[in-house]
Amino acid sequence: METPKEDKRSGGDGYANKLPLPMPAERAIRKLGSDLALARRRRHISQQSLAERMGASLSTVRRMEKGDPRVPIHFIARALQVFGEIEALAGLLDSARDDIGLVLMDERLPQRVRSKRSKRSKDETGAL
Repeated sequence: METPKEDKRSGGDGYANKLPLPMPAERAIRKLGSDLALARRRRHISQQSLAERMGASLSTVRRMEKGDPRVPIHFIARALQVFGEIEALAGLLDSARDDIGLVLMDERLPQRVRSKRSKRSKDETGAL
């Protein structure tokens, strides 16, 4: 009996594919697909033309616009590039605007900072 082959793209064991996608993540991906479709239509770009500009197949563009979570992120990045919106992707979870991360980091700051004594200052203050 043959064992199922591992999908190299999914990280090997397929564990991530077995987990259900959380509903908020599913909604967000569907909304992104819908927004990409709207942006394409507003720019009067056909799905076929977008696919060519992205270096993707027509079916990939259709799946992306339907909010299929299996569409690789690099295709979403390429679509954003075509629309002139790649900075939106670059700005996601920008560390300067990560309020939660900054608060957690600030909570771990020391109350005061002491300078370390160098050997030289120890020798000068030491025995005669």
